[in-house]
Amino acid sequence: MDTMKKIGIMGVSILTIVGCSGTSQTGGTNQPQLGMRTVKTIEQNGKQFKDLNKNGQLDPYEDWRLSSRERSQDLLQRMTLEEKAGMMLIADMMMTNEVSIMAPQVQQTGPITAEFNENDVVVDKNQFTGEPLPHPVMNTIGTTKGILEHKLRHFIWRTTSAPADTMAKWANKVQALAEDDNLGIPVLFAPNPRNHITGGSLGATGSTSVGFSMWPSEIGLAAMRDADMIRKFGDMARQEWVSVGIRKGYMYMADLATEPRWQRIEGTFGEDPELAAQSIEAIVLGFQGDTLNPSSVALTTKHFPGGGATYKGFDPHYTYGRNAVFPAGQFENNLLPFKAAIKAGTSSIMPYYSLPKGTGYEEVAYAYNKGILRDLLRDELGFKGIINSDTGPIESMPWGVDDLGIEQRYLKALDAGTNMFAGNADPSQLIGVLERHPEVMPLVDESVLLLLTELFKLGLFENPYVDEETAALTVGKEEFAKAGEEAQRKSVVLLRNTDKKLPLAKETKVFFIDYGSNRIPTAADAYNGVYEWLTFVDTPEAADVILLWVKPSIRPLFPADDSPLRVNLSSCGIDVDYVNGLTANKPTILAINYSNPFVIDEVFNPQTQDRFIGVLATFGIQPEALLDVVAGRFNPTGKMPFTTPISEAAVENNKEDLPGYAEGADYALFKFDEGLGY
Repeated sequence: MDTMKKIGIMGVSILTIVGCSGTSQTGGTNQPQLGMRTVKTIEQNGKQFKDLNKNGQLDPYEDWRLSSRERSQDLLQRMTLEEKAGMMLIADMMMTNEVSIMAPQVQQTGPITAEFNENDVVVDKNQFTGEPLPHPVMNTIGTTKGILEHKLRHFIWRTTSAPADTMAKWANKVQALAEDDNLGIPVLFAPNPRNHITGGSLGATGSTSVGFSMWPSEIGLAAMRDADMIRKFGDMARQEWVSVGIRKGYMYMADLATEPRWQRIEGTFGEDPELAAQSIEAIVLGFQGDTLNPSSVALTTKHFPGGGATYKGFDPHYTYGRNAVFPAGQFENNLLPFKAAIKAGTSSIMPYYSLPKGTGYEEVAYAYNKGILRDLLRDELGFKGIINSDTGPIESMPWGVDDLGIEQRYLKALDAGTNMFAGNADPSQLIGVLERHPEVMPLVDESVLLLLTELFKLGLFENPYVDEETAALTVGKEEFAKAGEEAQRKSVVLLRNTDKKLPLAKETKVFFIDYGSNRIPTAADAYNGVYEWLTFVDTPEAADVILLWVKPSIRPLFPADDSPLRVNLSSCGIDVDYVNGLTANKPTILAINYSNPFVIDEVFNPQTQDRFIGVLATFGIQPEALLDVVAGRFNPTGKMPFTTPISEAAVENNKEDLPGYAEGADYALFKFDEGLGY
């Protein structure tokens, strides 16, 4: 006989059944764990249910024995217009002392805490271009207002510097606030990637969170050529995310890295459609599992139908980057990774801001593009999940529909198939549109039904709460950290090994400089860590070998302008005179951190290449990972995830949608799939 017991987790009442078998997935017969703070339970036939709407009776949406679809349909009928509109928006919500990305000049005044931040952030200018908006936009909303007044249930959680237990405590408090509202609909948080070591050009779109396990950048995961390891990463990161209350991700990028100048290449899985498809399938399965369930992190695959083929590398956050171009006719190849994500069951897909040029589709941004979203994505590719706009297509990036007013933009986007609008926390504009156009309510109900179904599948209606002590033990646990370190080493690519002088002999004297701060290093910057296999010296003169780790950085995505993007070293923060002077008199190992396919001919060319006894590529790793490869403690296995151009002229003449390996015999310095071992 099953035994019931109640346990408390930091003020959360958890009702669980001991002795049940099976899962707690909605639509089953086994009693799931129930978590609540204010609502009461209802007992029926020996089973327990949450009385989410506080009416004292078991309603279909509260009955976990029914399917997610049935529960969603019942709840949909109970929602007001205001609740439906709030469900369709997603915007930023901040913790106390968190600084908004809209105000990067503001300094943090104290540690981030689990208290509610009730401050709204309203902007009247485009956050990227500085141009005036058609009306002020509430980009970030105070917690209580967002949930109780605006009825929002989806939030972008950007905080990266809060400890795990603080994050968990805040998530629980937000969920308790939502539970106390009319229908008890839980909250879903959707951050950007948190576990990758990145070069920084992506800004708020990808960063490393304090305490979380540290893995290579996404392009580094692709360099491993190990789909099983990528799935393992997804599963481990999932456990960290779930422990702090994060159940959705604004990730990963299925875009192809075919245009070297695009600032977002670091977040892709390379230039080859098949490699990107294998990687994206593995990562979706890692985070979500074989099906979306109460232990999943739901993913938002982006940016449909592929954001990498952008004119001269310009990003469509900006007017001058609005055009997606396909001079080599490779539109269909861009779809292959998205097909893999759909096959793996990705919960959401995000269309990009750009508009397709010369494809036969309407030349309007993808969020408005019915041919792209309904005809291609839904009908042809069979996607049945949520279509989530990127941030700000209505007010900030309405490419191709600039002449339409706000009302007509909403109507066109709804008709095109967009289910959720990102970047605005104030539903009043959308509510007004729906009140004046009741004929679009079937489209609204279509969207809300999808959004509710995701919440039910994730098990959040039964238990949205987390154990705050467990969060601190799960995030960054030793098993996850060690796997991340292994992945870092597997991502390193050995490109040149002159006369097989690598790995270095034990106790070789090494002057190790990490150069990536847009300033010339000094002797004080020399690596002086403890590493038993090599001896580190603080001057190049005292060294047997120089290990120079160059970390170029393309011009940041935010802010940007329409001046030409370049990927040669001197345009990416590297003083080539310093590099050439340093490497002139000592054998040198050149390691380059490739957040983009950089052109390195200013330091590595026919006149200088004999200086280098080895060349390696890294993609977001810690120094010890590089040293383990150089010293032979790890035999390199990585392969290049993209082609590196031989010159800036080759970049200027490239076709934006064509992988580097197809550009011609004179294009490459280092080839796609190139990589040596010992």
